[in-house]
Amino acid sequence: MTGPGPERDTAPVRPGEELPLERLKEAMRGRVPGDLSPQDLDALEVEQFPGGFSNLTYLLRAGEHEYVLRRAPLGPVAKGAHDMAREYHLLEKIHPVLPVAPAPALLVEDPDVLGSPFYLMERRRGTVVRTGLPPEYAALPDAPRQMSQALADTLADLHAVDIDAAGLRDIGKPEGFNRRQVEGWAGRWRRARDLLKDSGDLPPPAELRDELVIAWLEANVPEESAHTLVHNDFKLDNLMLDPADPSRVTALLDWEMTTVGDPLVDLGLTLTYWTMPAQPGGVQGRIGASASDQGFFTREEFLARYAGRSGRDVSNVTWYEVLGHFKLAVIVLQIFARYRLGQTQDPRFAPLGGQAQWLIGEAWRRVSQAPGIQGELQVHQATDE
Repeated sequence: MTGPGPERDTAPVRPGEELPLERLKEAMRGRVPGDLSPQDLDALEVEQFPGGFSNLTYLLRAGEHEYVLRRAPLGPVAKGAHDMAREYHLLEKIHPVLPVAPAPALLVEDPDVLGSPFYLMERRRGTVVRTGLPPEYAALPDAPRQMSQALADTLADLHAVDIDAAGLRDIGKPEGFNRRQVEGWAGRWRRARDLLKDSGDLPPPAELRDELVIAWLEANVPEESAHTLVHNDFKLDNLMLDPADPSRVTALLDWEMTTVGDPLVDLGLTLTYWTMPAQPGGVQGRIGASASDQGFFTREEFLARYAGRSGRDVSNVTWYEVLGHFKLAVIVLQIFARYRLGQTQDPRFAPLGGQAQWLIGEAWRRVSQAPGIQGELQVHQATDE
């Protein structure tokens, strides 16, 4: 969790992930908005935000000025992924219409500076809640419910942005979005699985049931419920909250995968995070239904709050939840494959193979419990064709 001061949410830069300060200073000199002086820039200090498993995020402190730097992870990355220029330009359009999105400050596309393109954005302050109630909220008896409401309401507000008025419709291809989601994530899963086929880290597909999950998703693709902004990684720990008021969101972070499509895809992934139990290693369980005894929303309360705020029909949410579990499994397996191939040395990635298997198992459990024709029978019909 992060707090109101820089000492609480950053750490020394991890070995091997240091930034070349002199090249960075030259890239920033005279290009950062505001009154950043040469003396401030010469005194540049760098710390790292230690959370997250994907892009590398740093705090730059130059005198009284602070910026957040984001760049792609080290090592080879999937084509089209970790596109910092796209994320920068997204924030240029989204920040004016959704102020919880931080304002971008500088884009540097020259890979010779840091090894890959990067951008700077304004530094926002607040509390990030992950797996437990932070101490600043301990004396506020209604804090869990307020955080739950803030999460559901911010998701609904994100989906209420007028994508045409904001010039955002062309950032994606909304028609056929749901089917392309299944096809795209299935392809990524199979490529990552193939990289690990001789490693012994994964059971065969028949035991893993990944192909059955894919077949069920393909056989039951719903028509898009609407076309809105889709954050694609919306979860509680991508929000920053006012340390004195857990109902007030000070920032929504991590816009890398934002596109235009079916808003219920966001809802399904959010519920995936919201209902995950705590597990050793890997993607940790988030506060959600498992913490309802502390006052946090249950899954059903979250759905009701989102539906009431957005006016959307959420009766077919199971398909989107299965997709959410599958997407997170893909992301986790891709990171684990990079770790097993020696492309990254971060020890946090070692348990992620097991995490991916668990997520596939949870997706299958929801498939097998789905009502009517959306259940196991249709899966087997699809795989037999």
